[in-house]
Amino acid sequence: MQQSGTQPVSSLKIYLRLLSYLRPMVGLFAISLLGFIVFASSQPLLAAILKYFVDGLTTPSASTFHDIPVLGKLDLAYGVPLMLVIIVIWQGIGSFFGNYYLARVSLGLVNDLRRALFESLLRLPNAYFDHNNSGHLISRIAYNVTMVTGAATDAIKVMIREGLTVVFLFGYLLWMNWKLTLVMVLILPVIGVMASGASRKFRKQSKKIQSAMGDLTHIASETIQGYRVVRSFGGEDYEAGRFRASSEANTKKQLRMAKIAASFTPALQLVTFSTMSVLLLLVLLLRGDSSAGDLVAYITAAGMLPKPIRQLSEISATIQKGLAGAESIFSQLDEAPEQDNGTVTRDRVSGRLEVRNLTFSYDSSSKRVLDDVSFSIEPGQMLALVGRSGSGKSTLANLIPRFYHHQQGQILIDGVDVKDYTLRNLRSHIALVTQQTSLFNDTVANNIAYGDLAGAPRADIEKSAEAAHAREFIDQLPAGFDTLVGENGVLLSGGQRQRLAIARAVLKDAPILILDEATSALDTESERHIQQALDHVMTNRTTLVIAHRLSTIEKADVIMVMDQGRIVERGTHAELLAANGHYARLHAMQFRDEDSPGSA
Repeated sequence: MQQSGTQPVSSLKIYLRLLSYLRPMVGLFAISLLGFIVFASSQPLLAAILKYFVDGLTTPSASTFHDIPVLGKLDLAYGVPLMLVIIVIWQGIGSFFGNYYLARVSLGLVNDLRRALFESLLRLPNAYFDHNNSGHLISRIAYNVTMVTGAATDAIKVMIREGLTVVFLFGYLLWMNWKLTLVMVLILPVIGVMASGASRKFRKQSKKIQSAMGDLTHIASETIQGYRVVRSFGGEDYEAGRFRASSEANTKKQLRMAKIAASFTPALQLVTFSTMSVLLLLVLLLRGDSSAGDLVAYITAAGMLPKPIRQLSEISATIQKGLAGAESIFSQLDEAPEQDNGTVTRDRVSGRLEVRNLTFSYDSSSKRVLDDVSFSIEPGQMLALVGRSGSGKSTLANLIPRFYHHQQGQILIDGVDVKDYTLRNLRSHIALVTQQTSLFNDTVANNIAYGDLAGAPRADIEKSAEAAHAREFIDQLPAGFDTLVGENGVLLSGGQRQRLAIARAVLKDAPILILDEATSALDTESERHIQQALDHVMTNRTTLVIAHRLSTIEKADVIMVMDQGRIVERGTHAELLAANGHYARLHAMQFRDEDSPGSA
């Protein structure tokens, strides 16, 4: 969506940029253009053939095409029907080549835009997704691209075909009687003013429709993803009301667009046919020595003009919808991709992690989420971060793989700042397991061997699953490792999804392991199994653990307690208990909660 405060981009500039995507298909476009030239050239020929037909009826002596060199001696009785068939065949050939090859061009254009839009999402920084809800992003790919299809298909076809038809018809009319034709030219400025005013309204309304469609998609997406919460808390009526209000708002905006379009066409027809009535009067008064065939041909050609002119005027709404969609698409394509100025690549790192005077604030806030944080972890060590929610633990974990970029301080891996590594290489050294497990609607095996891990030997996948204690439930699934898990693993329990995420991290075999509440979705028995697996997985790996349950990090080499973005305590489990500070209070509170009657 266009950011507030930016200058609006001109329609012509947007449209030219949209058409720049046609360069790879310029050959196909040339064929379609030639086809429409053929089609348009047939229109005055259809009017011209009537001249000879009427002259043959009113003046029997004019029985041949006397003024046409090639057909000079052909009898009108046979020539007119023959010429009509030839003209219609000529028109059909032009129509086929014009429509078919333009369809290939426009569908290729839409495909390229859709791919570019989706691929740009893969390159955008995390902050972009923080400020743009998924409903609007999905709507942009699905709905906005469809609007561009109209501008790139119907609009271009009508502009070329009907535009050339108007040119050929005007040329024919000027050739027959230039004085009468100039009367028709007088209406063009009026049509231009009307079309310009309507275009501004169409584009303004199209932007409102886009926004409303994004809201609609967002509400539907939220409800579908959170359907369990909706049903558990009786939110059906509330969500139905939200969706109904959004849908009605969208319908009202669509109806306003239809109202503008519906009122514009009759107004244009009134202007056009008023001019035609004046033209008919002038033809009757100023016929001169023109034959009946000449007058019929002229009036017929003039009568053919309102239809292409009307169609040209009606595409304004389609074009403005497409321009509004294209503007939204280009605004995303113009977003700066995730910053990657690193040049260092390493096949393997030892895993020494050092943080020096790290300070960080999110763009939308001046509050420091991390404030002068410093620590180091030697290869193979385990460091645990504990503290209240909002103390900065997860933010710190997100800064190491550069999901966000810190403003002050350094994060070093093997003595090299993470900013100096290329993003792909940096992240190849880090395995991340978070509280929010992301699975894809694919097989169990493909969810474990995902991305760069795709193609891993089946034996390694199964070994990783065993290490994560996932094999026990995978073997009970209908197709084992080839079972589809559903959207975001909906067919699995929370603990099972988490174990697949851990299996994915095990398969990656990265020297640095980040566990952000990795066991939070597990029951006590599953957690015990996973903890045993993690003890094995963390061997010889640098591990950063963010834990809510303090019992899972008692073996950590170093435990750091964070509060309001700062490290307030650090030491081993025993040392921190003996210090009787923040950690001791957290431990006592959690121990008391776990031992209280009725606790899970």
